[in-house]
Order: sequence, then C-alpha cells, then structure tokens
Amino acid sequence: MCKGLAALPQSCLERAKEIKIKLGTLLQKPDTAVDLVIPYNEKPEKPAKTQKPSLEEALQWRDSLDKLLQNNYGLASFRSFLKSEFSEENLEFWIACEDYKKTKSPAKMAEKAKKIYDEFIQTEAPKEVNIDHVTKDITVRNLVEPSRSSFDLAQKRVHALMEKDCLPRFLRSPCYQELVL
Repeated sequence: MCKGLAALPQSCLERAKEIKIKLGTLLQKPDTAVDLVIPYNEKPEKPAKTQKPSLEEALQWRDSLDKLLQNNYGLASFRSFLKSEFSEENLEFWIACEDYKKTKSPAKMAEKAKKIYDEFIQTEAPKEVNIDHVTKDITVRNLVEPSRSSFDLAQKRVHALMEKDCLPRFLRSPCYQELVL
C-alpha cells in the first residue's frame, strides 16, 4: 500500500484503476468541465476492464514523464501516489490544461480559463501551483484573450517540476514498485 493509505481499504493499484476509469471518461469528453477532485470513496459509474501495463511499459516511465502521463494506468497510479502525499495540485493543473486545450467553443474556453486561474494560478488559490512570478504574469496576460496556448508556459514549468521532483519519488514508491516487481 502507498504511504499514508494503510488505513484505507484500497491498494494503490485498486485506486489507480478507479481513477483511470474516471479520467478516461473525462478525457473522451473534451467540452465538459473536468471534475478534478475524485473522492476516495466514490465508485466509478460503471465497471470497466482495466489492464495493468506490461513490465516494459512501466519501466519506460523511468525514462519519461510523458510516457507515464500518456498511459492511463500510469497516470492513475501517479495521481493516486501524489494524493497519498497531498501533493496532487501540479498533476491536476496539468490535466486541467490538457482538457482546456481540447476546448473548441470560445465561451467555454473563457469559462475554463477562469476556473483554472481561480483554482491554480491566483495567489492563495485553493490548489496554487508553484510557478515563478514571471510565468504567472505572462499567464495572466495570456488570459486577457484566452487561446489554446494561454497556459502553455505555466504547464511547461509545472511539467518540469513534476519531472524533477514528483516522478523520482513516485519511482521509489511502493505504488510503482508493485508494477515492476
């Protein structure tokens, strides 16, 4: 079990399966709002078969955060791990940005941009991500006229933070070790 989750009835892998199902549903609906919080005791709407990655796939995550983020099972495992450490805001921001880029309607884009700003960017936001003031200023300026690239710089900075900090911790975690042993 993941650190901090010993008292909960689910293993990291079981939780990752639930998140994968929920995330897969969200990513297939690009114009719907992203439900960034998945309560721990929430069950997926309908059971779906989840497939554990091959050893080769899981080992590739050591080389690339992008490979991990592109794999639904890996993404769900990584998210579960970060939740166990109370540090999921960077991943949630990255996911929100990916969803935002798929938005076609200018009105929905503006609505989502405001939601992302309010939740992750503004000072003392509920899930404020750690970006430098220059990146924050550029992002705020980009939001005057929202476009698909409005959050690109901030997302790139957050990706780099996850790659340098979160990914190495995940790779040492029991969550990941269960997949490669």
